Amino acid sequence: MKKLTIIFAVLLSLFSFSQDMTNEKLSEIYESVSDSIQGRSGAWQFYIKDIQMISITDSTHNRMRIISPIADSNTLTDDLIKAAMIANFHTALDVRYAVTDGILWSIFIHPLKELSEHQVIDAVSQVYNANVNFGTTFASTGLTFPVASQTTKKKIKKETKSSLKKKKI
Repeated sequence: MKKLTIIFAVLLSLFSFSQDMTNEKLSEIYESVSDSIQGRSGAWQFYIKDIQMISITDSTHNRMRIISPIADSNTLTDDLIKAAMIANFHTALDVRYAVTDGILWSIFIHPLKELSEHQVIDAVSQVYNANVNFGTTFASTGLTFPVASQTTKKKIKKETKSSLKKKKI
């Protein structure tokens, strides 16, 4: 019975803390963190310290994005692209580097309703930091996941090649 009570309490707490983020709440948050903002509900463009940020939502499908253009993707070297892919694993955390329509972006994608105000503010910060740190630390925050040692990298590469040969890919 005691276990059932604990499970019920945990489930109740999960339901009582639903976020229910809306376009109206997002607009208020973006206005509070940006230097300037324009747009309409569901599609905003704002600036933080001269860095362009864009947010697009689709409340019907419960999705949202915060994106920031970084560079013309055609000007990127192979080393920069590889570094961005490594950063997506180790230092970009909740944001990613992505390319579409010839532009390199820092991007945060998430279900809309489930976001809290704190998460939105953190997401804006991470998209901003990933933009300004591209080409240097590639970091969206001060937290990073450890990079594998050279020995581990060689072992993973060898195992991956071996498994691909078996699958004949």
